[in-house]
Amino acid sequence: MSIRVTHAHGDHIAVTAANGTEILRYVYRPDPEAFESRKPYAHPVRTLAGHTVTGYRPSDHRWHKGLQMTASHLSGQNFWGGNCYVHGRGYLPLPERVGSMRHDGFGAFTVEDDRLAFTEELTWVEHGGEEWAREVRGLAVHSVDEAAGAWVLDWSIRLTNVRDEALKFGSPTTAGREMAGYTGLQWRGPRDFTGGTVFAPDSDFGADKLMGTQGPWLGFTTEHDEIDGHSTLVFAHAPENLDERSAIHASHWFVRSEPFPTVAFSWAFFEEFELPPGESFAYRYRVVVADGAWDREQTGSYLEGVPW
Repeated sequence: MSIRVTHAHGDHIAVTAANGTEILRYVYRPDPEAFESRKPYAHPVRTLAGHTVTGYRPSDHRWHKGLQMTASHLSGQNFWGGNCYVHGRGYLPLPERVGSMRHDGFGAFTVEDDRLAFTEELTWVEHGGEEWAREVRGLAVHSVDEAAGAWVLDWSIRLTNVRDEALKFGSPTTAGREMAGYTGLQWRGPRDFTGGTVFAPDSDFGADKLMGTQGPWLGFTTEHDEIDGHSTLVFAHAPENLDERSAIHASHWFVRSEPFPTVAFSWAFFEEFELPPGESFAYRYRVVVADGAWDREQTGSYLEGVPW
């Protein structure tokens, strides 16, 4: 299925399917509110049927914006946005700790009939203006399949420490709050995903049981409000992410369906890890956006048919 790509230079990139549905908008123009951690994000993300599957600036967390790369605890700075967790004091508004990610340009940009792939160059800047890290981000939209009712977004990161000291990656859990390991690539769903069904390759136990677990993929399905229809999102690791020989640190799922829907590929859920000066780490992720209520068997079969 062919796609059409439009680029509003300095603002966003949009991908539209052959049926006229805009399925992805990647916004790299910084939002104006520094407290929300200015950085690029993907919103809206839609299924081929036009159902929106990302939320933007919800009332409970204004800094949740679609699908975005984050780091909630990084050497004392907050690249997630919003309040900072301080052990013994809870969540506090500490704007002096909130950093940002600066868009520096696109290293590559390729559009084919059925595929968009680009790399983006970014700099992670702490609140005082010091440059801490360089990122090369890759996004690819592909496998837009009307028959399957699904399409795929691949998202990669390669991050290099440009400080003269180690970068320490953590989470609220590493700072003392139990089972709050959110950090890394994060999805925030719209309100009609609240209470949705979460499942894994070998489990239908739901979000509560899957919080903090490990696995190659996680599915999240819901029935929409107002319309008669379901949508499913699948969050998947590239194989090397789960290989202790190649990954800088073990990944765990941060997932909730109540009181709000969210999933993060947490790279520092239970323990901190350090990135020495001049060194880099990399991860690759996949998000499948599908119409319908998929189950474990359908999800596993689909993923096998879309190799890395």
